[in-house]
Amino acid sequence: MNVLQIQGGRQLRGEVDIAGSKNAALALMSAVLLVEGTTILHNVPNVSDTRIKAHLLETFGAKTYWREGSLFLDCSDVHVGELDEETVRLIRTSFYLLGPMLARVGRVELPAPGGCKIGQRPVDFHLKGLALLGATVELEGGRYIATTDGLKGAEIYLDFPSAGATQHLMSAAVLAEGVTVIQNAAVEPEVTTLAAFLNRMGARIEGAGTSTISIIGVERLEPCEFRVPSDRLQAGTFMLAAAATRGDVTVRGIMPDNQTALVNKLREAGVEVSEGPDWIRVEATRRLKGIRVKTMPYPGFPTDIQQPMAAVLCLAEGTSIVEETIYESRTGHVPELQRMGARIRVEGGRLTFINGVDRLRGANVEASDLRAGAALVVAGLAAEGETVIRNVHFIDRGYENLEASLQNLGASIERVEIGESDLSASREYDG
Repeated sequence: MNVLQIQGGRQLRGEVDIAGSKNAALALMSAVLLVEGTTILHNVPNVSDTRIKAHLLETFGAKTYWREGSLFLDCSDVHVGELDEETVRLIRTSFYLLGPMLARVGRVELPAPGGCKIGQRPVDFHLKGLALLGATVELEGGRYIATTDGLKGAEIYLDFPSAGATQHLMSAAVLAEGVTVIQNAAVEPEVTTLAAFLNRMGARIEGAGTSTISIIGVERLEPCEFRVPSDRLQAGTFMLAAAATRGDVTVRGIMPDNQTALVNKLREAGVEVSEGPDWIRVEATRRLKGIRVKTMPYPGFPTDIQQPMAAVLCLAEGTSIVEETIYESRTGHVPELQRMGARIRVEGGRLTFINGVDRLRGANVEASDLRAGAALVVAGLAAEGETVIRNVHFIDRGYENLEASLQNLGASIERVEIGESDLSASREYDG
C-alpha cells in the first residue's frame, strides 16, 4: 500500500502557490448539468474527489476531459443514468447532482451519499427545500428517486446555514419558474463563487454572501469559462504546518479575507502573521501559547481546519480547548496524535482538551478522514523521527501534489510503497 513517510523536525521555509478549491470546484461541477454546451473550468484541482465527480457526470451523459489544469465539460446530451452506488458513496457532493438534474430533465435516481465519516450530515435541509420548489423525493432501498413536473420559485428557510444545502438549492432554483428566496443562507466563499459562476451563465442571483439570497428563475443558461479560486482550506493547512515547525512560509494566490478567523487565532497563539493583497506570511519564532478554538459557520473558525489546528496546539505551552460545534465525530485524529506523544483527549464528543508537550515523536499512524490526515501530516512534520501515515487516499481527496509542495518548503516527505504486514508489525510495536 502507499503511505506517506515523513522525517520530521525540519522548519518549513519559502513560498507556496495554493491550488484551486476542491469544495468550490465540486459545487460548480454539479451546476454544469444545468446548461447545454461545453463549460470550461480553469484551475480545477486534480484530486480524487473531482475525478470521481467527473465520472458521475459522465454517467449522466456528460463528456469530460482535462487539459493543463482545465476541465472541459460538455453537458449537451444529459439524460437519466444509473449511478454506481459504491462510487456515489465515495463523495458527499454526489447528492448535489439531484437538484440540477431535476431542473434539467425532471427526474433522477441517486444512491444515498457518502463522504468522510465525521458525524451525522443529514440531507433534510436539501429535501425540504427541493419539496418547496415542487419536487417529489422518495427514499426507496437506499436510493433517492426524485421527480418534478416543473420547479417553481419558493421561499425557503434553512434551520441551519448549511453551505451544501445553500449551494444545492440555489443551483436548482435558477431554472425554476418565478422567484426563490433562501433565508438563513450560508455565507461561505464557496457559495459566492457558485453564485458568480451561475450568474456568468445567465442566472439572476442576488445576495450571495449574505443570509438572504434571491433567485429570479430564467428559461435557460449559456456555457461559459470560469476560474476556480484558490483553496482556503489548503492554504490554512500550509499556514498551520509553518506554525507547527516554527517555520516561515508565505502562501500565495489567495484571498486573505477568507482566512481572518485562522489568522486571528494564530496571532493569539503567538504566531507572527503579515498579509498582502493575495498572500499571507506565517512566521513562528518561538513556542506557541495554548488557546481556545470554537468552530462556527463562516466567517467563524472553519470546522475543516479544526483537526490540523489541534495538531499545532499539541505543541503549545499550557492548555488548549478545541470545541467542535458542526460535526460530533470529527475526532479521528485524537488517538493517532496520542500515539505520537500528544496529551490530548476528547470529552462528550465535541470538546478536545490539549495539554501541550515539548515535542512529538514520530509514529505509525492512520488517517480516518481527509482533515484528520492533514492533521497527521502537520504533526509528522513537527515531530522528532519518522512518521508513517497510512490511508493516504483520504488525504488525496483534497490535496493535489501535497508532497511536492511540502518538499519545496524543505520538508522530508515522500510517498512510498510498504507491505501491509510490515506496517501492522510496526503499529503493534509502537502501541
